[in-house]
Amino acid sequence: MTDTIGFIGLGVMGGPMCRNIAAKHAGRVLCFDLSDTARSALADTKVEEMDSVEALSQEADIICLSLPGGPQVLKVAESIAGTARNGSVVIDLSTTTVAAAREAGQILAAKEIAFADCPVARTREAAQQGRLSIMVGATPELFDRIRPVLDYMASDVTHGGAVGAGQVLKLVNNMLVFANTVALAEMIVLGERAGVQAETLLEAVAKGSGDSFVLRNHGMKAMAPREFPAHSFPAEYVLKDISYVFDLAEQTGSFLPAASQVRAYYTAAVANGFGDKYFPSVIQLVESDAMEKI
Repeated sequence: MTDTIGFIGLGVMGGPMCRNIAAKHAGRVLCFDLSDTARSALADTKVEEMDSVEALSQEADIICLSLPGGPQVLKVAESIAGTARNGSVVIDLSTTTVAAAREAGQILAAKEIAFADCPVARTREAAQQGRLSIMVGATPELFDRIRPVLDYMASDVTHGGAVGAGQVLKLVNNMLVFANTVALAEMIVLGERAGVQAETLLEAVAKGSGDSFVLRNHGMKAMAPREFPAHSFPAEYVLKDISYVFDLAEQTGSFLPAASQVRAYYTAAVANGFGDKYFPSVIQLVESDAMEKI
C-alpha cells in the first residue's frame, strides 16, 4: 500500500518541497500551515488541505516538517505524539539545535513513532527544482524507509548517523556558508574600491582556487548586482542558526573565534536594519563601513 504523506510548514522552502512530493508521489499528500497564502500556493496541485496538525497526523503514514526552529518542532512533535498512529514516521526538514532534534526523537519514540532529523541545504531555487542536499540523522533501517521520500526533494542525500547527526552536518554547512559570504562581501567591496567591477572580480575568481558555491550563487546572483529577493533567507534567520552552532560549541567544549567574528557581522546587520533582508545583503553593511564602529 502506498504511504500517505503529510507536510506541515509551507514556507519559503517547505512550499516547494511539498509541491515536489505532490508531483512525484503516487499516493495522497496532505498539508497544513497557519497561513492561508501558503496553503493557497499549492491549490494547483493534488495536495489536500487539513484543518490542523492533529487532523493531518491521524491520516498520514509519513509526516514531514519544515518549521522555523527547535521550539516549533518540539511543539508540533508533542501534538503528533498525541494523535499519530504507532508506526508512523516523522521527517523533520527544519534546522534546529542538535539537542532539540534528539528531544523530539525521544518524545515521538515514547509513542512508537519513528523520527529522523533531515535538514536541507541549498537555495529556494534548488527546493523548487527538487535539487536540495539533505543531511540525515536516523537509524539505518529508517533511512532506507524514508529515502524515496527524500529523493522527491533532493539530488543529494547523506546519512550522517543517529538522530542529531543531520543537524550537526547542517550547522557546519551553514556556518561555512555564512563565513564565506562575509569574506566574499569584504573582497567585493575591496575590489570595487580598487577599481575592479564586482562582475569582473567574480568571473576571474571563479576560474581559480577561490571559486565556491557562495561565489557562484550568492555572489554572482545577489551581491554583485545588489539584488536581494524578498521572501528569501534573512539575516535574522542567520543569527538563529549561528546561535545553534554556539550551543553545540558550548556542549562540546569547542572554541570558535572565526565563527564569533561572523556572528558579529550578522548581529550588526540586524542592528543596522538588514534583519529582514536576504542575508547576502551583508555586503551593504560592509560598504557602509559600519563594522569600523564596533
